This record gives sequence, structure tokens and C-alpha cells, in this order.
Amino acid sequence: MQQNNLDIKTLLRILSLWLWKSPRYFFYLPSFLSSFKRATRKRRELLQDGLVVPPMLILSITQECNLACTGCYAAQVGTMKKGQPSYHPHLNIDQWRKIIKEAKELGVFFFLLAGGEPFLHPGILNLIKEFPGNFFLVFTNGVAVSKEHLAELKKLNNLAVILSLEGGEEETDSRRGRGVYKRVMETKAQLILGGTLTGVSVTITRRNFRYWMEETNIDSLIAEGIHLGFLMEYIPSNKEEGETLSQEERAQFREKVLEYRQKKRIFLIHSPGDEEYAGGCVSAGRGFAHVTPKGFLTPCPVSSFSTHSLLGTPLKEALSSDFFRLIRESENLLEPEGSPCALFVHKEEVKELAASVGATEAS
Repeated sequence: MQQNNLDIKTLLRILSLWLWKSPRYFFYLPSFLSSFKRATRKRRELLQDGLVVPPMLILSITQECNLACTGCYAAQVGTMKKGQPSYHPHLNIDQWRKIIKEAKELGVFFFLLAGGEPFLHPGILNLIKEFPGNFFLVFTNGVAVSKEHLAELKKLNNLAVILSLEGGEEETDSRRGRGVYKRVMETKAQLILGGTLTGVSVTITRRNFRYWMEETNIDSLIAEGIHLGFLMEYIPSNKEEGETLSQEERAQFREKVLEYRQKKRIFLIHSPGDEEYAGGCVSAGRGFAHVTPKGFLTPCPVSSFSTHSLLGTPLKEALSSDFFRLIRESENLLEPEGSPCALFVHKEEVKELAASVGATEAS
């Protein structure tokens, strides 16, 4: 049985980077820490009974998206179904509420909302408001955040908005579409002005990794009020393997990330690289699990195999599946072997394992 938890000291370090610029979160902090400790205790209790509960659940809350980014992994695995208006795109708010409530009762504290584009799901911020004892990370392309959303975000203290950004205007627009960079910059400015905790998410490729190794580019983000970054190396489709970093480039980039952590006022999460501290991939409940837009529980967003639909099965039962257990117990499957994603590089082995336990494609 293995479980990875974010410790309280690391959490406080992350929050301290923001608090002086977002004072309204100060008043939320005692409640936040109390809920965090309570959730951690609950997971430890369940672990003693043999149930591995992750601290975070990734919710791909909708299949709808207003962009068509090059190399989108959500499209590759079927999470996103752009251009299919007759296709039921996601669970409704009541169904998501049930899943979040069950997860909270098991000790899940963080919810990462992805998609598709989360801000296209009606009522998304009202759902977050209903769970003040949990913290939500909303990953957005920044283009669908409306004036109405911005007004509501000013009232919420239990979330951070993470904007997708590839680099400067050239890097961002070449992957996400013409004019996207300027719209993301406008959204970023409005979020920071409104006091909302704001971070960035970057897909690292051979085209942009040197941009992020330039300290001035990191420094400018920090000066604007960005203190959280997710640097996720590109997971290729068969046609675009040339976008992935070479081993030498990955080593150079990793060294720079570690340097930033020592001297910059920004908390960076880097994958691959950070998995080494956790003994390999943290999917299948070790650090997180994933729920598809239609309610299937999968090991992670890049793996579409599932044994349980949460529409008909309690989350507790789904987390105890043999599929998740066997992934966690397989040192081979958890090893990325120089790839950006362990389960992706071992996709044939995952497919065989899925077949052996009756898991099917969830998309």
C-alpha cells in the first residue's frame, strides 16, 4: 500500500508566496489548514484498513472546448469531443456534486478541474462554492473566462485559476490559435487585479523549453503575481514525437527548474522529474486519480481504461479496484523510462493489465 501526500510545510510555503498580494485568503487560511489536516487524517485511517485514497482527484468536468490546440492529449485519449454537439458532453452539476461529496468524505482535499474547458460547464463556480472545506485548481485556456465569471471569482477563496500558456505570443498562438495569447494575458491581468490566486500551466516541448530557461521570462511572471507553475512535458501522439525533449534537453531543463526552486518566488511542479521523489508515477491513487466527463474512474487523464462508473458505483469501491492496486504494485509500470508519462510509455502493458481485470475504454 502506497500513498503520497503533500506535507503541511510545503503547503504553507506555496500559500505564503501569494498571501501578501491576496490578503482575502488570509482569513480563509485557518479553515483551509484545519480542513487539510482533517482530510490527511482520514486518508491515513483508511490506509490502515487497506484503502488507498489520493489527496487529489482530477475531474475532467466537460468534453466541450472552444479551442483546438495542436497535440491536445485530452483529444488523443477521447476526453475531449470537439465538434460533436449531439454527443452528451459531461455529467450534470448534481452528478459532479455527488462525486465530490463522496471524495471529500474519504479524505480527498484537492480537486483539479480540467476538460475540455471547465468554464464552459454551466454552474461550475457555484459547485466550488458548495465545498468551502476543499481547494480547487481550475485549469483553463483563459479564453472562456467571462466578465460574469470574474465577478464570481472575486468572492471565492477556495480556488486557484491555472492559465494555459506556452510562452510568449509566438509560442502560444502557434499551438493554441491566433490571438489566444493576448486574450490569456487580459484574463490573467483581470484575475490578479481581482485578487484571485493565479498560476500557469505550460506544455513543455522542443519549441518552447528554452523560452522557460530564460530567467527574465520567469521573473516577469513573478513580478505580475504568478507564484505557481505546472511544467508538464509534452506527451506525444504517434505523429508528433519530434516535439518531445531529448534526454540531454530534459536534463538541462530539469537542472534549470531545480535552480528556480532555490532562488525564485515561485512554486514549480515539473513532470517528468518530480516523480523521482515519489518513487515513480503517482497515478492510480498514489497521488491522484481521474474522473472522465462521463463519470468513469481512470488511473490518470492519459489512461482511458476503467473498471467502474461512478454513476453506479461508490467512489470508495472504485478506488479499491484490482486495476488500481496492480498498477501501484508494478514497479515497471510506474517507471517513465525517460518518457514524459509512465503509463503512456507502457501503454501496451497497461492494455494487457486492463484486459486481465475486465477494464474497458472509458471514452
